[in-house]
Amino acid sequence: RQYRYAYLEIPKKNSKTTTIAGLAVYHLTCDPPEGQIYCCAADRGQAELVYKAAVSMIEQNEALEEMFKVLDSRKEIVNRHTNTRMKVLSAEAYTKHGINPTVVIFDELHAQPNRNLWDVMTFGAGAARKEPLWWVITTAGDDPDRHSIGWEIHEYARKIRDKELEDPAWYVKIFAAPEDADIFDERTWRMANPSLGITISIESVRQEALAARNSESSQRLFRWLRLNQWVANKTTSWLPLTLWDSMVSELTPADMVGKRCYAGLDLSSTTDLSSVALIFPPQEGLDDYYCFTEQWIPQDNMKIRVHRDKVPYDKWAKDGYIHITPGDVIDYDFIKARLLALNQQYDIAGLGNDPYGAEKLRQDLERDGDLTMMEVRQNIANMSGPAKEIERLLKIGALYHDKNPVTRWAFGNMSIVSDGNENYKPKKTSKISRIDPIVALINATYIMLKLEEGQSRIREVIAI
Repeated sequence: RQYRYAYLEIPKKNSKTTTIAGLAVYHLTCDPPEGQIYCCAADRGQAELVYKAAVSMIEQNEALEEMFKVLDSRKEIVNRHTNTRMKVLSAEAYTKHGINPTVVIFDELHAQPNRNLWDVMTFGAGAARKEPLWWVITTAGDDPDRHSIGWEIHEYARKIRDKELEDPAWYVKIFAAPEDADIFDERTWRMANPSLGITISIESVRQEALAARNSESSQRLFRWLRLNQWVANKTTSWLPLTLWDSMVSELTPADMVGKRCYAGLDLSSTTDLSSVALIFPPQEGLDDYYCFTEQWIPQDNMKIRVHRDKVPYDKWAKDGYIHITPGDVIDYDFIKARLLALNQQYDIAGLGNDPYGAEKLRQDLERDGDLTMMEVRQNIANMSGPAKEIERLLKIGALYHDKNPVTRWAFGNMSIVSDGNENYKPKKTSKISRIDPIVALINATYIMLKLEEGQSRIREVIAI
C-alpha cells in the first residue's frame, strides 16, 4: 500500500456512514486471510450504525450473503473463505489492548471523549501485519478549547495538506470552507459538500443559511455542521475566541528581553492554576502591545485533574507551557524564583496582585529582588477598567500574544459579572474552568494603566 493513514474530513449528510461501511465490506472481501478490521466510534450507538450499514449492504447482494457470516449478537461479520473479521468498537479503550488489526476505520474521531482508543488502536497495533491501514473519516469538531484528539489529528493532517509537514504515509482530503470564505455564497457550500444536490438538497442548505444570517447560534451550527469548520468560538458573555486567535504574533517572549513591561499575578494554593502575565506597552522596537503568561500547577494532583476535568495539563507541562511544583499545593518559592528570573530578563516596572494571602511572597520579592508588589483588589472598581482596556486593544488589533494554549483556554473560559452600570469583572464559566492567566493579565494591565497613564486613565476607561 502507498499509504498507511487515510484522512477524510467531510460535513454531515455526505454519506459518511455509508462510505465507512463500504470500506469495511471492501476490506472484508479483498484483504488477505485472517485479517482483523475494526470500525471505531465514540459510543456504542454510533458504532452500531456502521455495523448495520455494512450488514444492509451484504443482505442486498446474494454473492456477499454467501461469502459472509453475520454474528449479530457480537456485532461481527466474518468472511467464510478467508476468516477475515470485521468488528465494531466504542470508546471503552481499556478493554482493547492486545489486538492486531489489518485495518482500523475511525468514525467521527472528533467525538472521542479522550485519546485512549486512538492510542490503543495506533500505538504498536498492527505491528505484526505486513500492510496495516488506518482510516479516519470524520466531520469537524465542536472543540473551541482545542484539547481533543480529533483536533490534534486534524491539525496534523491539515499541515500535510498545506505542505507545512511532510509525511508520505498519510493521504489527506478535507472538504471544508476556508475560514475567510463567504459562508453565504453557494459556491462555498459546494466546496465543502461534495454530495450537495445528491444526499443534501440545495434548498435545505438555503434555509439553514437564512437562519444563520439571523442568529449567532445558528451561524455557529451552520459553520460547523454544514461548512465543516472547526468551531473556534463558544457562547460567552465576554469576547469570542476568534478575536483572541486573530492576534497571534510571530514575536516570542525572547524578543522582549530588556523591554519595559508590567506584571500581574493570580495566586492559588490547590485547585486553580497560579499564573503570571507580562504586558509590554509600545516602546522603542515594539509598535503594539504584547503579552504572555506562565503557569504553575502542583504535581501530586495533576493526573487526577487531567482525568476529572478533561484538560491536558500534563501535555501542556510537557510542552513547557506549565511549570510543575512538587507536592499537592503550589509552592510559592518556585514562583518567587521565576519572578526574580523574569525581572532579570525584562524591565518589570510594576507587579500587581490581589494582596490576600500573598504577604510573605511580597516581602520575599522586595527583599531578594527589589520587586515591589502592588495591590489589585479583585472587585469591579479595580478590574473593570483594565478588562475593558484589554477588550479595546484586542478589538482595534493592538494587543498581540504568543499563542500559548493555556492562555487561550483561559480566555475562552472567562465570563463576566456586571454591576448594572456597564462595569464588570471576570468570572469562570464553570466549576472546572480556569481563568487565572487572564486574571493575571488584567492585574498586569491595571498596573500598566496606573503607572503609564496615571490613576485618571483607569477612571476614564471604567466610564466608557
